Amino acid sequence: MGGSNSSASINRTLAQYTAKHVDGAETTTIDLSKTVLPLYSPDLEKASGIPDAVKDIDALIASADGIILSLAEYNGSYAAAFKNAFDWLSRINMKVWKEKPMLLMSTSPGKGGAGHVLATAKSGFPFFGGNVVADFSLPSFNDNFVDGEIKDAEFKKALLEKVKIFQQAI
Repeated sequence: MGGSNSSASINRTLAQYTAKHVDGAETTTIDLSKTVLPLYSPDLEKASGIPDAVKDIDALIASADGIILSLAEYNGSYAAAFKNAFDWLSRINMKVWKEKPMLLMSTSPGKGGAGHVLATAKSGFPFFGGNVVADFSLPSFNDNFVDGEIKDAEFKKALLEKVKIFQQAI
């Protein structure tokens, strides 16, 4: 899952790339660019209930052995589409991530690699059933991810080490 609703999400790209390195994994992508959700509101929830798309995402999380999530950072925080989906999911079960092993990541075009949002999620997700077993940030995505590969050997080595930790936790 990439934590933005951009059709060209670099975070979804990083998550999909990373999933390919989990030996024997069958993957399902949650694409927020194809998931239209109303803005969470207690009044809307009372009037209409939980949207089916949120129930579908919750079922995908429940059926997974592990979660690879790469978060976009908008103004130092979660992208609005991700935060909205997260808020809706928490209405089904506060343990949104269901204690599944999680490889939590972030990337951005800038040198910070979306580190602020990664730190926020890493510290907060355990309260929502997040079993964060490894984390990774890739700075300067457009420079470091070229032709479908992480080009910098040190970044690639670091990611593959995180994948190994994640795979052992599944």
